[in-house]
Formats: sequence, structure tokens, C-alpha cells
Amino acid sequence: MIIEMLQGQAILWSLLGGILPAIVWLLFWLREDGKNPEPKTLIVLAFLSGMLAVPLVLPFEMWVYNFFRYSALLTFILWAFFEETFKYIACRISVLGRRDMDEPIDAMIYLITAALGFSALENTFFLIQPFLENDILGGIITGNLRFVGASLLHIVASASVGVFIALSFNRKTRRWPISATLKGLAVAIILHTLFNLFIMKNSSVAVFTVFLFVWGAIVVLLSLFEKVKRI
Repeated sequence: MIIEMLQGQAILWSLLGGILPAIVWLLFWLREDGKNPEPKTLIVLAFLSGMLAVPLVLPFEMWVYNFFRYSALLTFILWAFFEETFKYIACRISVLGRRDMDEPIDAMIYLITAALGFSALENTFFLIQPFLENDILGGIITGNLRFVGASLLHIVASASVGVFIALSFNRKTRRWPISATLKGLAVAIILHTLFNLFIMKNSSVAVFTVFLFVWGAIVVLLSLFEKVKRI
């Protein structure tokens, strides 16, 4: 009974450590669409769809690891491909095809929301082990690093798809060319792959470079938001 209680507490803390930071980032990005905010129900739906994409993508990532683990580059490319594709599909099915998708900026907001949902559950999985081992400090460090690293990577990658969609969005038909989505996904996969390659080097210089790269991308993303608002 005691062991089960401790395991339950570890899972609860892991969920809180994964979801709450994602909500903090979500509130920050929702401010970019403050003039004409999206329905809260659709924001929640996009977030949950991103979370749902995690268990769906895991079998594919395990398959990649089993067959291609001796090639780090190919493994990271395929992992990035599946994660970015599943995040987009989840968001596309849940919200992007709805009538509420009536502004270019909406694509960026919904895709970032789905990315944060994905990040929330992914981070939860990373936190479970240290909390199960009662390594509170390790869990806090892991959570903080993912808050300013991997979570932002997911935001930037999915937002890249949103930018291409936004810049090609047709207000009258509420559609966008398939080519825009494919270009955005290609950029997202490249960014995701580069992040994984650098972060696996386990050197202080590589880690610093990765975080500098991610935060630089966030600055660019903020400027792109302003450009899309003017469309």
C-alpha cells in the first residue's frame, strides 16, 4: 500500500511538473492573439490532441530505435519526422479544419498549443523516473532544463509549420496550399534533428549552443508573429 501511494505521488508530481510549465508557456503565446482570441474549448482541444499524439508516436519511435539505433543521424531524423508529423496531424484533425480557423495567426496559435500539449506529456514521462527514485532535485533540474530547452524546441518546430500556413492562408476559402505544410514540416524536422544532435554531445559548449540557438529562434518567432498580424 505504501509503495503504491509513493508511486501515485510520483506520477502526480510528474504530471504537474509536465503540464503546469506547458500552461505557463501557453498563456504567454496566447497573448500574441489577444485582440481576437480563439475559443477556449478549441485551445483545450488542441492541447489535448497534442498530448494524445505522444502515445501514438511512441511505437514508431521504438521501431526506429530497434532498426536504426546504430545510426544516430538517421534515428534522430526519423524521430523528428514522426513527432512533427504526428503533432501536425493531431492539430489538423482536432482544430485546423474548423470554421474558427479564420485568421492566418490562428494556425500558429493552434500548432503551438498542440506542441505544448505534446511537450507536457513528454516531459511528464521524463520526470517519472527521478520522482519514483525520490530524486526530487534531479526531477526539478530535469523539469527546468526541459522548460527552457525541449519545450521551446517543440514550440519553434510546430510554429514553423504555422508560419508557412499563415503566410499562404486564404481568408476567403480558409485553406492553404499543401506545399506550405510540407515546407513547414521540413523546416520543423530539420530544427528538431539539429537540436537532438547537439544535445546528445553532452558537452557544456554544445548545450550552450543549443540553448542559444533555441532562444534565438524564439526571438525570430516573435518577429514573425508581428509580420503575420499585419497580413
